[in-house]
Amino acid sequence: MGLTYRSVPRAAMRIFLLSSCLLGTCLASEKTEIDNAWVHVVRVTQTPHEKSEMHKRPATVVVYLSALHQKITGADGKVQDLKKKAGDVAFFQAASDSEENVSDDPLEKIVVELKPGSPKTTGWPVKLDPVKLDPQHHPVPIENDRVRVLRTILDPHVKGPLHEHPSYVVVYLTELHTTMTLGDGRKIDNPRKPGEVAWRDALKHETENIGEKRAIEIQIELK
Repeated sequence: MGLTYRSVPRAAMRIFLLSSCLLGTCLASEKTEIDNAWVHVVRVTQTPHEKSEMHKRPATVVVYLSALHQKITGADGKVQDLKKKAGDVAFFQAASDSEENVSDDPLEKIVVELKPGSPKTTGWPVKLDPVKLDPQHHPVPIENDRVRVLRTILDPHVKGPLHEHPSYVVVYLTELHTTMTLGDGRKIDNPRKPGEVAWRDALKHETENIGEKRAIEIQIELK
């Protein structure tokens, strides 16, 4: 099996990517993680100082798995200087642009494309709202007419209140091991690694962090 971006330490991958670029074979990739009627979710990696071709995307939510410094050139020629920290999240309207990684490090991000004309998702608005029931552990960095984004914080050995979500995408920022008790009483064991992505249909559940460390995930709820 060949090497992948996530299968080697970041320092070693940086050396590998830099060497590849010097040889004129810069590596960039988009790996599809989820594709359904509502979203197309891709894992994007880009080598240092690489510039992508002009491309078009629908409205997107982006979760940054690494620190990032890019120059974004729009179809109109305007250039935006974009800096993000690992764990940041942002919303972008539909646009055509090219992206240049102006840093000396490779970057990685999860891009959640919201498919235009998709059918209405189930579950929104929620009745048992985690933002109202437990606001300390569910801050909302982004909300608009398409999505509500939660930064969910799970303290060790703490069980959150019973709550609901509409259909949503989860991006795990840290290592995590939870158990979820669903509304029908079923229990699900949920160990995750940083950077993993999942889709969930609308559900009601309680979540308990059975790990020893605080865990953080980004939940992108679809309206």
